[in-house]
Amino acid sequence: MDWLGRIAKLRQWSRSGTRAPHKPLLLLHALGRFQQDTDSELRYSAVEKDLQLLLTEYGPPNRTTPAYPFHHLISDGVWEVRTDRGPGSPGTGVRALRETGATGRLAPELRTALRAEPELLGRMARLLLDLHFPPSLHGDLCEAVGLALEPSETGHLMPTRRQRDRRMRELVLTAYEYRCAFCGYDGRIGTVPVGLEAAHVRWWAFGGPDDIDNGLCLCSLHHKLFDKGVLGVDDGHRILVAQQFVGHSPAAREHVIALAGRPLIGPQPGVRPVAADHRAWHASQVFHGTARPADAACRIRGRTSSS
Repeated sequence: MDWLGRIAKLRQWSRSGTRAPHKPLLLLHALGRFQQDTDSELRYSAVEKDLQLLLTEYGPPNRTTPAYPFHHLISDGVWEVRTDRGPGSPGTGVRALRETGATGRLAPELRTALRAEPELLGRMARLLLDLHFPPSLHGDLCEAVGLALEPSETGHLMPTRRQRDRRMRELVLTAYEYRCAFCGYDGRIGTVPVGLEAAHVRWWAFGGPDDIDNGLCLCSLHHKLFDKGVLGVDDGHRILVAQQFVGHSPAAREHVIALAGRPLIGPQPGVRPVAADHRAWHASQVFHGTARPADAACRIRGRTSSS
């Protein structure tokens, strides 16, 4: 059985690059549980809260429910569901899943394959991460689902997958003159920049090209917050800060909230800025909710500078 092929071809609702990571998140959660206990089962009522937290933190900004993947993952041949009445799912209704004691776990043939070939679990997990999430979130996501992956499990996974352009980082950092486009950070050790990264605006996993107009030079902090949907870029190439972000410390106010409404730093003249379609994708699929008004950020900057 080609389990990696099945994982790569999960049936997901898709339109114009819309993110639907429901099934990948459920599978990652199930793989994490299997790694800890090969006989583990996921009773819906017991894991619903954990799955909802994963969807909230790593899913698209629109509201959704873990009941959807819990039922529909069966059709991909990697998952099974039983209730107190026997085999089979009661559907996608949250109440039905709770009241019937619906319990899910990896399909029997997949469990057998994972026991016979333990390294398969790591390859499956890496494939799910690579296909659905940016690298900046992989470590946090593995920790959230309890997955421990070895560095050796990052090897070649699918021969038909497109390859990243290794030149993108240097091209983007040069375009932004080795400064974070949000805060201006430009740290180096000697001549080597440290803590600066090339961020994809439209994620590579969702067709984002390795082009300068799909990239931003960001410091490590702002790259992570950009990929988490805390920060964004508007049509005027100004920084967006999500109202959902809460931070009371001077550091949170100065390094995040006070960015609202600031223009991007760079790119240098003659370099294409972030393309409108990539900004629009990030705004609809990653950025969380409503943006903070810039005037509020200005007041915070004033208080910070006077304190």
